[in-house]
Amino acid sequence: MDGSVACPVCNREFRKDQIEDHVNKCLFLNTQPEKSVTKRTGSFFNSVSPKEKRIKTENSLNNNAQKYKEPQSSNSTLNSNGKEENADKSVPLAEQMRPLSLDDIVGHKAAFGAGTMLRSMLEQNKIPNMILWGPPGCGKTSMANVIAQICKKQKNMRFVKMSATMSGINDVKEVVKIAKNEAQFKRQTVLFMDEIHRFNKLQQDSFLPHVENGTIILIGATTENPSFSLNNALLSRCKVVVMEKLTVEDVMLILERAVAKNKEAVLVDTENKFECPTDGDIPRCLVERASLRWLAEVSDGDARVALGALELALTARAGAVRLHETGPALLTLDDIKDGIKRSHMLYDHHGEEHYNTISAIHKSIRAGDDNAALYWTTRALHGGEDPLYIARRLVRAACEDIGLADHTAIVEAVSCLQGCQHVGMPEADVLLAQCAVRLARAPKSREVYVAMQRCQRSLKEAKGPLPPIPLHLRNPTTKLMKDIGYGKGYNLRHKDESGLTYMPEGMEDVDFFRDDESRG
Repeated sequence: MDGSVACPVCNREFRKDQIEDHVNKCLFLNTQPEKSVTKRTGSFFNSVSPKEKRIKTENSLNNNAQKYKEPQSSNSTLNSNGKEENADKSVPLAEQMRPLSLDDIVGHKAAFGAGTMLRSMLEQNKIPNMILWGPPGCGKTSMANVIAQICKKQKNMRFVKMSATMSGINDVKEVVKIAKNEAQFKRQTVLFMDEIHRFNKLQQDSFLPHVENGTIILIGATTENPSFSLNNALLSRCKVVVMEKLTVEDVMLILERAVAKNKEAVLVDTENKFECPTDGDIPRCLVERASLRWLAEVSDGDARVALGALELALTARAGAVRLHETGPALLTLDDIKDGIKRSHMLYDHHGEEHYNTISAIHKSIRAGDDNAALYWTTRALHGGEDPLYIARRLVRAACEDIGLADHTAIVEAVSCLQGCQHVGMPEADVLLAQCAVRLARAPKSREVYVAMQRCQRSLKEAKGPLPPIPLHLRNPTTKLMKDIGYGKGYNLRHKDESGLTYMPEGMEDVDFFRDDESRG
Protein backbone atom coordinates (compact mmCIF):
# COMPACT_ATOMS: atom_id res chain seq x y z
CA MET A 1 0.00 0.00 0.00
CA ASP A 2 1.13 3.53 -0.70
CA GLY A 3 2.74 5.46 2.18
CA SER A 4 3.09 2.32 4.30
CA VAL A 5 6.05 1.17 6.41
CA ALA A 6 7.06 -2.47 7.18
CA CYS A 7 7.36 -3.48 10.85
CA PRO A 8 11.00 -4.56 11.56
CA VAL A 9 9.73 -7.29 13.91
CA CYS A 10 6.91 -9.00 12.04
CA ASN A 11 7.36 -7.47 8.52
CA ARG A 12 3.71 -6.44 8.35
CA GLU A 13 2.94 -3.10 6.70
CA PHE A 14 1.20 -0.22 8.47
CA ARG A 15 0.54 3.47 7.85
CA LYS A 16 3.20 5.90 9.03
CA ASP A 17 0.97 7.23 11.79
CA GLN A 18 0.36 3.69 13.11
CA ILE A 19 3.77 2.06 12.77
CA GLU A 20 5.28 3.47 16.02
CA ASP A 21 2.47 2.19 18.24
CA HIS A 22 2.53 -1.20 16.53
CA VAL A 23 6.30 -1.65 16.89
CA ASN A 24 6.13 -0.85 20.62
CA LYS A 25 3.35 -3.39 21.05
CA CYS A 26 5.19 -5.98 18.96
CA LEU A 27 8.38 -5.64 20.97
CA PHE A 28 6.51 -5.78 24.29
CA LEU A 29 4.69 -8.99 23.43
CA ASN A 30 7.92 -10.53 22.06
CA THR A 31 5.90 -12.44 19.47
CA GLN A 32 7.58 -15.07 17.33
CA PRO A 33 7.66 -13.90 13.70
CA GLU A 34 6.93 -17.30 12.19
CA LYS A 35 3.56 -17.55 13.99
CA SER A 36 2.40 -14.26 12.48
CA VAL A 37 3.65 -15.35 9.08
CA THR A 38 1.77 -18.65 9.04
CA LYS A 39 -1.54 -16.87 9.63
CA ARG A 40 -1.13 -14.70 6.52
CA THR A 41 -1.96 -15.64 2.97
CA GLY A 42 -1.05 -14.27 -0.43
CA SER A 43 2.20 -12.97 -1.77
CA PHE A 44 3.64 -12.08 1.65
CA PHE A 45 3.34 -15.70 2.89
CA ASN A 46 5.07 -16.95 -0.24
CA SER A 47 7.87 -14.39 0.08
CA VAL A 48 9.27 -15.82 3.36
CA SER A 49 11.71 -18.64 2.62
CA PRO A 50 12.18 -21.71 4.87
CA LYS A 51 15.76 -20.59 5.54
CA GLU A 52 14.56 -17.24 6.87
CA LYS A 53 12.01 -19.01 9.08
CA ARG A 54 14.74 -21.22 10.54
CA ILE A 55 16.99 -18.24 11.29
CA LYS A 56 14.15 -16.37 13.01
CA THR A 57 13.23 -19.43 15.09
CA GLU A 58 16.81 -19.97 16.24
CA ASN A 59 17.16 -16.30 17.13
CA SER A 60 13.96 -16.47 19.19
CA LEU A 61 15.20 -19.53 21.10
CA ASN A 62 18.55 -17.88 21.74
CA ASN A 63 16.82 -14.78 23.08
CA ASN A 64 14.73 -16.89 25.48
CA ALA A 65 17.76 -18.89 26.59
CA GLN A 66 19.68 -15.72 27.30
CA LYS A 67 17.20 -14.85 30.09
CA TYR A 68 18.28 -17.89 32.11
CA LYS A 69 22.01 -17.90 31.51
CA GLU A 70 24.46 -17.29 34.31
CA PRO A 71 25.20 -13.53 34.46
CA GLN A 72 28.86 -12.87 33.69
CA SER A 73 29.13 -9.10 33.52
CA SER A 74 29.36 -8.49 37.27
CA ASN A 75 32.67 -10.27 37.83
CA SER A 76 33.96 -11.20 34.40
CA THR A 77 36.83 -8.75 34.62
CA LEU A 78 37.70 -10.14 38.03
CA ASN A 79 37.98 -13.59 36.50
CA SER A 80 40.23 -12.81 33.54
CA ASN A 81 43.98 -12.63 33.92
CA GLY A 82 44.01 -10.68 37.12
CA LYS A 83 42.36 -7.49 35.81
CA GLU A 84 40.59 -6.70 39.04
CA GLU A 85 40.91 -2.97 38.54
CA ASN A 86 38.15 -2.98 35.92
CA ALA A 87 35.69 -4.90 38.11
CA ASP A 88 32.32 -3.50 39.01
CA LYS A 89 32.72 -1.86 42.40
CA SER A 90 29.12 -2.62 43.30
CA VAL A 91 29.73 -6.39 43.33
CA PRO A 92 29.97 -7.60 46.97
CA LEU A 93 33.30 -8.96 48.13
CA ALA A 94 31.75 -12.37 48.79
CA GLU A 95 30.68 -12.55 45.14
CA GLN A 96 34.08 -11.43 43.89
CA MET A 97 35.76 -14.23 45.86
CA ARG A 98 33.84 -17.02 44.15
CA PRO A 99 36.27 -19.82 43.13
CA LEU A 100 36.80 -20.44 39.43
CA SER A 101 38.39 -23.89 39.51
CA LEU A 102 38.46 -26.99 41.64
CA ASP A 103 41.85 -25.96 43.03
CA ASP A 104 40.34 -22.70 44.34
CA ILE A 105 37.80 -24.48 46.56
CA VAL A 106 38.51 -24.05 50.26
CA GLY A 107 37.57 -26.93 52.58
CA HIS A 108 35.26 -29.85 51.70
CA LYS A 109 38.14 -32.26 51.15
CA ALA A 110 35.92 -35.25 51.92
CA ALA A 111 33.53 -34.31 49.09
CA PHE A 112 35.71 -32.56 46.50
CA GLY A 113 39.27 -33.20 47.65
CA ALA A 114 41.96 -34.82 45.54
CA GLY A 115 41.19 -38.45 44.74
CA THR A 116 37.48 -38.29 45.53
CA MET A 117 34.91 -39.63 43.10
CA LEU A 118 33.24 -36.27 42.46
CA ARG A 119 36.59 -34.54 41.92
CA SER A 120 37.59 -37.16 39.35
CA MET A 121 34.29 -36.84 37.50
CA LEU A 122 34.45 -33.05 37.38
CA GLU A 123 38.05 -33.13 36.17
CA GLN A 124 36.81 -35.29 33.29
CA ASN A 125 34.06 -32.71 32.60
CA LYS A 126 31.39 -35.20 33.66
CA ILE A 127 28.75 -33.64 35.89
CA PRO A 128 26.33 -35.90 37.81
CA ASN A 129 22.90 -35.03 39.17
CA MET A 130 23.50 -33.95 42.76
CA ILE A 131 22.06 -32.12 45.75
CA LEU A 132 24.48 -29.86 47.64
CA TRP A 133 23.41 -29.82 51.29
CA GLY A 134 25.09 -27.61 53.84
CA PRO A 135 24.73 -24.57 56.12
CA PRO A 136 24.71 -21.00 54.75
CA GLY A 137 28.06 -19.65 53.64
CA CYS A 138 29.76 -23.06 53.32
CA GLY A 139 30.30 -22.83 49.54
CA LYS A 140 27.31 -24.42 47.78
CA THR A 141 26.87 -21.57 45.31
CA SER A 142 30.65 -21.30 44.94
CA MET A 143 30.76 -24.96 43.94
CA ALA A 144 28.07 -24.24 41.36
CA ASN A 145 30.22 -21.37 40.08
CA VAL A 146 33.10 -23.80 39.51
CA ILE A 147 30.78 -26.12 37.58
CA ALA A 148 29.60 -23.13 35.53
CA GLN A 149 33.22 -22.43 34.53
CA ILE A 150 33.62 -26.08 33.52
CA CYS A 151 30.53 -25.82 31.33
CA LYS A 152 31.75 -22.55 29.85
CA LYS A 153 34.91 -24.22 28.56
CA GLN A 154 32.92 -27.00 26.86
CA LYS A 155 31.18 -26.32 23.56
CA ASN A 156 28.64 -29.07 24.18
CA MET A 157 27.49 -27.87 27.62
CA ARG A 158 25.52 -24.90 28.89
CA PHE A 159 24.91 -23.78 32.48
CA VAL A 160 21.63 -22.28 33.69
CA LYS A 161 21.33 -20.73 37.15
CA MET A 162 17.97 -20.27 38.86
CA SER A 163 16.69 -19.74 42.39
CA ALA A 164 13.52 -21.24 43.81
CA THR A 165 12.94 -17.98 45.70
CA MET A 166 12.44 -16.07 42.43
CA SER A 167 11.39 -18.72 39.92
CA GLY A 168 8.36 -20.91 39.47
CA ILE A 169 7.30 -24.00 37.56
CA ASN A 170 6.69 -22.00 34.39
CA ASP A 171 10.31 -20.86 34.44
CA VAL A 172 11.47 -24.45 34.85
CA LYS A 173 9.28 -25.52 31.92
CA GLU A 174 10.80 -22.78 29.78
CA VAL A 175 14.32 -23.96 30.63
CA VAL A 176 13.38 -27.55 29.81
CA LYS A 177 11.85 -26.43 26.51
CA ILE A 178 15.09 -24.68 25.55
CA ALA A 179 17.14 -27.65 26.80
CA LYS A 180 15.24 -29.98 24.45
CA ASN A 181 16.05 -27.72 21.50
CA GLU A 182 19.68 -27.52 22.58
CA ALA A 183 19.81 -31.32 22.80
CA GLN A 184 19.11 -31.45 19.08
CA PHE A 185 22.46 -29.73 18.59
CA LYS A 186 24.20 -32.16 21.01
CA ARG A 187 24.39 -29.59 23.82
CA GLN A 188 23.73 -30.73 27.41
CA THR A 189 21.99 -28.34 29.84
CA VAL A 190 23.12 -28.18 33.47
CA LEU A 191 20.45 -26.56 35.66
CA PHE A 192 21.52 -25.18 39.05
CA MET A 193 18.50 -24.60 41.31
CA ASP A 194 19.44 -22.65 44.42
CA GLU A 195 17.24 -23.04 47.53
CA ILE A 196 15.55 -26.02 45.89
CA HIS A 197 13.76 -26.86 49.16
CA ARG A 198 11.54 -23.80 48.57
CA PHE A 199 9.70 -25.86 45.93
CA ASN A 200 7.08 -28.10 47.49
CA LYS A 201 7.19 -31.80 46.71
CA LEU A 202 4.57 -31.55 43.98
CA GLN A 203 6.60 -28.84 42.27
CA GLN A 204 9.74 -30.94 42.61
CA ASP A 205 8.02 -33.66 40.58
CA SER A 206 8.42 -31.41 37.52
CA PHE A 207 12.16 -32.23 37.49
CA LEU A 208 11.74 -36.02 37.56
CA PRO A 209 11.07 -36.94 33.90
CA HIS A 210 13.66 -34.53 32.55
CA VAL A 211 16.36 -35.67 34.99
CA GLU A 212 15.55 -39.30 34.24
CA ASN A 213 15.71 -38.98 30.45
CA GLY A 214 18.79 -36.75 30.57
CA THR A 215 17.22 -33.58 29.19
CA ILE A 216 18.82 -31.66 32.08
CA ILE A 217 21.49 -32.34 34.68
CA LEU A 218 20.11 -31.07 37.97
CA ILE A 219 22.26 -29.52 40.69
CA GLY A 220 20.25 -28.42 43.70
CA ALA A 221 21.46 -26.43 46.71
CA THR A 222 19.66 -26.56 50.05
CA THR A 223 20.23 -25.71 53.70
CA GLU A 224 17.45 -28.10 54.79
CA ASN A 225 17.81 -31.82 55.39
CA PRO A 226 16.99 -33.40 51.99
CA SER A 227 15.42 -36.40 53.72
CA PHE A 228 12.60 -34.15 54.91
CA SER A 229 12.47 -31.31 52.39
CA LEU A 230 12.99 -33.08 49.05
CA ASN A 231 11.01 -35.65 47.15
CA ASN A 232 12.24 -39.23 47.66
CA ALA A 233 11.91 -39.93 43.96
CA LEU A 234 14.14 -36.94 43.19
CA LEU A 235 16.67 -37.99 45.83
CA SER A 236 16.93 -41.44 44.28
CA ARG A 237 18.08 -39.83 41.03
CA CYS A 238 20.62 -37.46 42.59
CA LYS A 239 23.72 -37.88 44.71
CA VAL A 240 23.44 -35.99 48.01
CA VAL A 241 26.71 -34.17 48.75
CA VAL A 242 27.06 -33.15 52.39
CA MET A 243 29.05 -29.91 52.68
CA GLU A 244 30.18 -29.33 56.25
CA LYS A 245 30.58 -25.99 57.98
CA LEU A 246 33.90 -24.30 57.17
CA THR A 247 36.58 -24.48 59.85
CA VAL A 248 38.30 -21.43 61.33
CA GLU A 249 41.37 -22.13 59.20
CA ASP A 250 39.23 -22.34 56.06
CA VAL A 251 37.57 -18.98 56.74
CA MET A 252 40.97 -17.48 57.64
CA LEU A 253 42.37 -18.59 54.27
CA ILE A 254 39.43 -17.04 52.42
CA LEU A 255 39.89 -13.75 54.30
CA GLU A 256 43.62 -13.69 53.54
CA ARG A 257 42.88 -14.20 49.85
CA ALA A 258 40.34 -11.37 49.97
CA VAL A 259 42.88 -8.97 51.47
CA ALA A 260 45.50 -10.01 48.93
CA LYS A 261 43.02 -9.42 46.12
CA ASN A 262 42.23 -5.93 47.39
CA LYS A 263 44.66 -3.38 45.94
CA GLU A 264 43.98 -0.94 48.79
CA ALA A 265 44.80 -3.26 51.71
CA VAL A 266 47.85 -5.16 52.94
CA LEU A 267 47.92 -7.94 55.55
CA VAL A 268 50.48 -7.37 58.31
CA ASP A 269 51.33 -9.10 61.59
CA THR A 270 51.79 -5.76 63.37
CA GLU A 271 51.79 -2.18 62.18
CA ASN A 272 55.44 -1.71 63.17
CA LYS A 273 56.60 -4.41 60.71
CA PHE A 274 55.07 -2.70 57.67
CA GLU A 275 57.58 -1.16 55.28
CA CYS A 276 56.33 1.48 52.89
CA PRO A 277 56.99 0.46 49.25
CA THR A 278 59.50 2.49 47.27
CA ASP A 279 57.47 2.54 44.05
CA GLY A 280 54.97 4.95 45.59
CA ASP A 281 52.01 2.49 45.53
CA ILE A 282 51.00 2.97 49.17
CA PRO A 283 47.98 0.94 50.39
CA ARG A 284 45.14 2.72 52.11
CA CYS A 285 44.68 0.13 54.86
CA LEU A 286 46.81 -2.22 56.90
CA VAL A 287 44.94 -5.28 58.20
CA GLU A 288 46.22 -7.02 61.30
CA ARG A 289 46.35 -10.79 61.06
CA ALA A 290 45.05 -11.12 64.62
CA SER A 291 41.95 -9.14 63.64
CA LEU A 292 41.24 -11.51 60.76
CA ARG A 293 41.70 -14.47 63.09
CA TRP A 294 39.06 -13.09 65.46
CA LEU A 295 36.67 -12.53 62.56
CA ALA A 296 37.19 -16.11 61.33
CA GLU A 297 36.47 -17.46 64.79
CA VAL A 298 33.19 -15.60 65.35
CA SER A 299 31.78 -16.19 61.85
CA ASP A 300 30.66 -19.73 62.78
CA GLY A 301 31.95 -21.19 59.52
CA ASP A 302 29.99 -18.73 57.34
CA ALA A 303 32.41 -17.25 54.79
CA ARG A 304 29.76 -14.84 53.49
CA VAL A 305 29.34 -13.25 56.92
CA ALA A 306 33.12 -12.95 57.37
CA LEU A 307 33.66 -11.38 53.95
CA GLY A 308 30.75 -8.99 54.45
CA ALA A 309 32.14 -7.76 57.76
CA LEU A 310 35.62 -7.37 56.27
CA GLU A 311 34.27 -5.45 53.29
CA LEU A 312 32.34 -3.09 55.55
CA ALA A 313 35.40 -2.40 57.71
CA LEU A 314 37.69 -1.85 54.70
CA THR A 315 35.23 0.53 53.08
CA ALA A 316 34.90 2.57 56.26
CA ARG A 317 38.67 2.83 56.83
CA ALA A 318 39.40 3.64 53.18
CA GLY A 319 36.87 6.48 53.36
CA ALA A 320 38.56 7.87 56.46
CA VAL A 321 41.92 7.89 54.69
CA ARG A 322 40.51 9.78 51.72
CA LEU A 323 39.17 12.44 54.06
CA HIS A 324 42.33 12.97 56.06
CA GLU A 325 45.07 11.71 53.67
CA THR A 326 47.26 10.72 56.60
CA GLY A 327 48.78 7.59 55.03
CA PRO A 328 47.82 3.95 55.53
CA ALA A 329 45.22 3.36 58.23
CA LEU A 330 45.41 0.35 60.52
CA LEU A 331 42.33 -1.87 60.49
CA THR A 332 42.14 -2.96 64.12
CA LEU A 333 40.03 -5.47 65.96
CA ASP A 334 37.66 -2.73 67.13
CA ASP A 335 37.04 -1.69 63.52
CA ILE A 336 36.06 -5.22 62.55
CA LYS A 337 33.87 -5.58 65.62
CA ASP A 338 31.88 -2.60 64.37
CA GLY A 339 31.17 -4.57 61.21
CA ILE A 340 29.89 -7.62 63.09
CA LYS A 341 28.38 -6.66 66.44
CA ARG A 342 27.70 -10.17 67.71
CA SER A 343 28.95 -13.66 67.15
CA HIS A 344 27.20 -15.20 64.18
CA MET A 345 25.51 -18.45 65.18
CA LEU A 346 23.53 -20.70 62.90
CA TYR A 347 20.20 -21.79 64.36
CA ASP A 348 17.15 -22.72 62.34
CA HIS A 349 14.03 -22.64 64.50
CA HIS A 350 12.17 -25.07 62.24
CA GLY A 351 14.95 -26.99 60.52
CA GLU A 352 17.41 -29.70 61.34
CA GLU A 353 19.53 -27.57 63.70
CA HIS A 354 16.44 -27.10 65.86
CA TYR A 355 15.95 -30.85 66.31
CA ASN A 356 19.68 -31.55 66.66
CA THR A 357 20.01 -29.11 69.56
CA ILE A 358 16.97 -30.48 71.39
CA SER A 359 18.31 -34.01 70.88
CA ALA A 360 21.64 -32.93 72.40
CA ILE A 361 19.85 -31.59 75.49
CA HIS A 362 17.89 -34.80 75.98
CA LYS A 363 20.86 -37.12 75.44
CA SER A 364 23.05 -35.08 77.80
CA ILE A 365 20.40 -35.39 80.54
CA ARG A 366 20.12 -39.12 79.90
CA ALA A 367 23.88 -39.54 80.25
CA GLY A 368 23.96 -37.53 83.48
CA ASP A 369 26.25 -34.84 82.01
CA ASP A 370 25.01 -31.73 83.80
CA ASN A 371 27.66 -29.54 82.16
CA ALA A 372 26.62 -30.53 78.62
CA ALA A 373 22.91 -30.24 79.50
CA LEU A 374 23.53 -26.67 80.69
CA TYR A 375 25.52 -25.81 77.56
CA TRP A 376 22.98 -27.10 75.03
CA THR A 377 20.06 -25.54 76.88
CA THR A 378 21.80 -22.17 77.00
CA ARG A 379 22.84 -22.47 73.37
CA ALA A 380 19.27 -23.18 72.30
CA LEU A 381 18.05 -20.09 74.16
CA HIS A 382 20.90 -18.03 72.71
CA GLY A 383 19.78 -19.06 69.23
CA GLY A 384 16.23 -17.89 69.90
CA GLU A 385 14.55 -21.22 70.66
CA ASP A 386 11.06 -21.12 72.17
CA PRO A 387 11.52 -21.63 75.95
CA LEU A 388 8.19 -23.46 76.21
CA TYR A 389 9.37 -26.01 73.67
CA ILE A 390 12.50 -26.69 75.74
CA ALA A 391 10.38 -26.96 78.89
CA ARG A 392 8.07 -29.51 77.26
CA ARG A 393 11.07 -31.60 76.26
CA LEU A 394 12.34 -31.49 79.84
CA VAL A 395 8.96 -32.83 81.04
CA ARG A 396 9.34 -35.69 78.59
CA ALA A 397 12.90 -36.41 79.78
CA ALA A 398 11.71 -36.46 83.40
CA CYS A 399 9.32 -39.32 82.62
CA GLU A 400 11.29 -41.15 79.95
CA ASP A 401 14.74 -41.27 81.56
CA ILE A 402 14.25 -40.61 85.29
CA GLY A 403 10.83 -42.12 85.84
CA LEU A 404 10.36 -44.04 89.08
CA ALA A 405 13.95 -43.50 90.23
CA ASP A 406 12.95 -40.00 91.41
CA HIS A 407 9.22 -39.32 91.47
CA THR A 408 9.80 -35.59 92.20
CA ALA A 409 11.58 -34.99 88.87
CA ILE A 410 8.33 -34.84 86.89
CA VAL A 411 6.88 -32.45 89.47
CA GLU A 412 9.81 -30.06 89.07
CA ALA A 413 9.73 -30.32 85.27
CA VAL A 414 6.02 -29.45 85.13
CA SER A 415 6.65 -26.59 87.58
CA CYS A 416 9.39 -25.32 85.25
CA LEU A 417 6.96 -25.41 82.32
CA GLN A 418 4.34 -23.46 84.27
CA GLY A 419 6.97 -20.99 85.46
CA CYS A 420 8.09 -20.32 81.88
CA GLN A 421 4.48 -19.68 80.88
CA HIS A 422 4.05 -17.10 83.64
CA VAL A 423 7.49 -15.45 83.60
CA GLY A 424 8.51 -15.57 79.94
CA MET A 425 11.87 -14.62 78.49
CA PRO A 426 14.45 -13.47 79.34
CA GLU A 427 13.76 -14.29 82.99
CA ALA A 428 12.79 -17.90 82.21
CA ASP A 429 16.33 -18.80 81.18
CA VAL A 430 17.43 -19.64 84.72
CA LEU A 431 14.35 -21.85 85.24
CA LEU A 432 15.26 -23.94 82.20
CA ALA A 433 18.94 -24.10 83.09
CA GLN A 434 18.18 -25.21 86.65
CA CYS A 435 15.69 -27.84 85.52
CA ALA A 436 18.09 -29.25 82.90
CA VAL A 437 20.90 -29.56 85.47
CA ARG A 438 18.50 -31.04 88.05
CA LEU A 439 17.35 -33.74 85.62
CA ALA A 440 20.91 -34.51 84.54
CA ARG A 441 21.99 -35.07 88.16
CA ALA A 442 18.93 -37.15 89.10
CA PRO A 443 19.08 -40.97 89.28
CA LYS A 444 17.87 -42.60 86.08
CA SER A 445 15.31 -45.34 85.47
CA ARG A 446 13.87 -46.21 82.05
CA GLU A 447 11.92 -49.16 83.45
CA VAL A 448 8.47 -47.77 82.72
CA TYR A 449 9.45 -46.35 79.33
CA VAL A 450 10.99 -49.62 78.14
CA ALA A 451 8.04 -51.66 79.46
CA MET A 452 5.66 -49.33 77.61
CA GLN A 453 7.61 -49.89 74.37
CA ARG A 454 7.37 -53.67 74.83
CA CYS A 455 3.65 -53.39 75.42
CA GLN A 456 3.22 -51.25 72.30
CA ARG A 457 5.24 -53.75 70.27
CA SER A 458 3.10 -56.60 71.59
CA LEU A 459 -0.08 -54.85 70.46
CA LYS A 460 1.42 -54.01 67.06
CA GLU A 461 2.60 -57.57 66.42
CA ALA A 462 -0.58 -59.28 67.69
CA LYS A 463 -2.13 -61.62 65.13
CA GLY A 464 -5.86 -61.77 64.74
CA PRO A 465 -8.32 -60.01 67.05
CA LEU A 466 -7.11 -58.78 70.42
CA PRO A 467 -8.10 -61.02 73.35
CA PRO A 468 -11.30 -59.96 75.12
CA ILE A 469 -11.32 -58.32 78.55
CA PRO A 470 -12.02 -60.97 81.27
CA LEU A 471 -15.61 -60.87 82.55
CA HIS A 472 -14.60 -60.37 86.18
CA LEU A 473 -12.81 -57.13 85.19
CA ARG A 474 -15.87 -55.66 83.49
CA ASN A 475 -18.15 -53.27 85.34
CA PRO A 476 -21.78 -54.59 85.68
CA THR A 477 -23.71 -51.34 85.28
CA THR A 478 -27.01 -53.04 84.34
CA LYS A 479 -28.89 -56.16 85.46
CA LEU A 480 -28.35 -57.76 82.06
CA MET A 481 -24.60 -57.30 82.35
CA LYS A 482 -24.64 -58.83 85.82
CA ASP A 483 -26.63 -61.81 84.58
CA ILE A 484 -24.11 -62.36 81.78
CA GLY A 485 -21.31 -62.53 84.35
CA TYR A 486 -19.81 -59.05 84.33
CA GLY A 487 -17.81 -58.51 87.53
CA LYS A 488 -18.46 -62.04 88.81
CA GLY A 489 -15.97 -63.05 91.49
CA TYR A 490 -14.19 -59.69 91.56
CA ASN A 491 -12.69 -58.64 94.94
CA LEU A 492 -10.50 -55.82 96.22
CA ARG A 493 -7.60 -57.96 97.41
CA HIS A 494 -4.06 -57.92 96.04
CA LYS A 495 -3.44 -60.02 92.94
CA ASP A 496 -1.47 -62.55 94.99
CA GLU A 497 -4.47 -63.03 97.33
CA SER A 498 -7.47 -62.42 95.11
CA GLY A 499 -7.12 -65.60 93.09
CA LEU A 500 -7.93 -63.64 89.92
CA THR A 501 -5.96 -62.96 86.74
CA TYR A 502 -5.80 -59.44 85.39
CA MET A 503 -4.19 -60.08 81.98
CA PRO A 504 -6.26 -61.31 79.02
CA GLU A 505 -6.68 -65.00 78.47
CA GLY A 506 -3.56 -66.51 76.95
CA MET A 507 -1.32 -63.69 78.23
CA GLU A 508 -1.30 -64.60 81.91
CA ASP A 509 2.47 -65.21 81.92
CA VAL A 510 3.45 -62.14 79.89
CA ASP A 511 5.50 -59.63 81.90
CA PHE A 512 6.53 -56.46 80.08
CA PHE A 513 8.99 -55.58 82.84
CA ARG A 514 11.15 -58.58 81.93
CA ASP A 515 13.37 -58.88 78.87
CA ASP A 516 12.48 -62.53 78.29
CA GLU A 517 8.71 -62.27 78.58
CA SER A 518 6.54 -64.76 76.75
CA ARG A 519 4.47 -63.33 73.94
CA GLY A 520 1.75 -65.97 74.21
